[in-house]
Amino acid sequence: MKARWFVRGDVDGFFGLFVDNLLQLMLIATLCPIICGIPSDVVTHRILPGAAVSILFGNLFYAWQARRLAERTGRNDVTALPYGINTVSLYAFIFLVMGPVYQATNHNATVAWQAGIFACFLSGVLEIAGAFAGDALRRYTPRAALLSALAGIAITFISMGFVFQIFASPVVAIVPMMLILVFYASRVRLPFGAPGGLVAVTLGVAIAWGSRALHLPFFLPSEVPVELGFHPPVPVPGDLFALLMSPHGWSYLSIVVPMALVNVVGSLQNLESADAAGDRYETRSSLLVNGVSSVVAAMFGSAFPTTIYIGHPGWKAMGARTGYSVLNGAAITLICLTGGVGLVLKFVPIEATLGILLWIGLIITAQAFQQVPRHHALAVALGIIPSLAAWALLLIGHSLRAAGGSLSEAAANFHDTLYIQGVFSLSQGFLFTSMIFSAIMVFAIERQFLKAAGWTFAAALLSTVGVIHAYTLTPHGLENKFGLMVAPQFAAAYAVLGCILLALHAFAKGSDELKPQPARHDDDRG
Repeated sequence: MKARWFVRGDVDGFFGLFVDNLLQLMLIATLCPIICGIPSDVVTHRILPGAAVSILFGNLFYAWQARRLAERTGRNDVTALPYGINTVSLYAFIFLVMGPVYQATNHNATVAWQAGIFACFLSGVLEIAGAFAGDALRRYTPRAALLSALAGIAITFISMGFVFQIFASPVVAIVPMMLILVFYASRVRLPFGAPGGLVAVTLGVAIAWGSRALHLPFFLPSEVPVELGFHPPVPVPGDLFALLMSPHGWSYLSIVVPMALVNVVGSLQNLESADAAGDRYETRSSLLVNGVSSVVAAMFGSAFPTTIYIGHPGWKAMGARTGYSVLNGAAITLICLTGGVGLVLKFVPIEATLGILLWIGLIITAQAFQQVPRHHALAVALGIIPSLAAWALLLIGHSLRAAGGSLSEAAANFHDTLYIQGVFSLSQGFLFTSMIFSAIMVFAIERQFLKAAGWTFAAALLSTVGVIHAYTLTPHGLENKFGLMVAPQFAAAYAVLGCILLALHAFAKGSDELKPQPARHDDDRG
């Protein structure tokens, strides 16, 4: 039987994926001017058209890939891989790359944008390389180490900040937030097959405009300017490589590299999830397109990598096949190229959509514990701690700037009330630190002390050259500090710990109590 391009389930799948992608665009249009100082016209004429190119390219490829699989296997139930802007990278690049560059360059929004597209380009290149090394990455890095780094960003930068925004607008935001959580968690099927997320957001919009009609001060339409028209994507090679020889281009590798690594492994896990649901896709081509799409996005001015989304089995259960991916790519492209995001923001309060982000953050955090053996949960919990430090630093910095101060002026006044230097040190390169801490704990739990020592010595090396823990406090804020022996105290501490672990490994050879733990069964997972 020849598979059809569009079926009834594609409508349901389209609304769910479209709302998810649309929310990313709304956040880009809202956060880039606020956090990075990037003017709205740059967002409308450069960033969003660049994102449209990558989103359309990826969605069409994954639809074609699914179609090809359906024809090869003679099945008509094949579902395309869901795809769009990487939610976690979006926040990481805004809050941890472009935002800090904006502050460090005395509010130079152009340099902040250039740093973002350069980071997106590097992320795409690393993802392309990961297509050829993905299996090795998974083989040598414990799953808990990768998932805990992801969970740390999810529970802090994705969830908590927007929880505050939700509870600052309870009339508009709480009902849709709770409905999104209830609908998605219960997997209830609504009348006429209506998508739960769409229903919840629509109700939030109705509440917002109803309160405005009653002259209640609960909702003010967005002030993001509406620039309707045709905004074609334009290549920006000059801006892309403007920072090639600048420290601002390379200072945030401690953010970009782990994010690219997590993206590669996350995509591999999503491919495994699709395989478990019955759709087995080729690994290398799927990851290559993922990376190429991010490179293309950067070449056309977008600072935000794209990725294969979590949730293929969910779309498959809804009856979506290949058409939902085509519809999503076409609709998102239309909105991006016509300036429609500003128009959507005029009518849809972003607070009514933030429950989707909370759900994503909760799911990512829960999966970090659920998808590892139960006895590795301690490693996941430890790996989340560095993200908490990075988020605390963000809150401290925003609070001081709102009060008219700065980190450099206030740092000496904290004394022992907050141990601000500890916050600084732990926040620098926190994604690497998260992975390292979690990996050490996994191998300690398994009594594989030699592997634990290897990760510890890696921490010593990264501290030595400034990838983790090293910083310089300037009038513009905290900056990375690279060089030799730039964090000697941490390098020495990790080196000593590594030697102790080597001694434990040697001692364990003659001790029954310290021998490596036997492998646990799969049913020991949470």
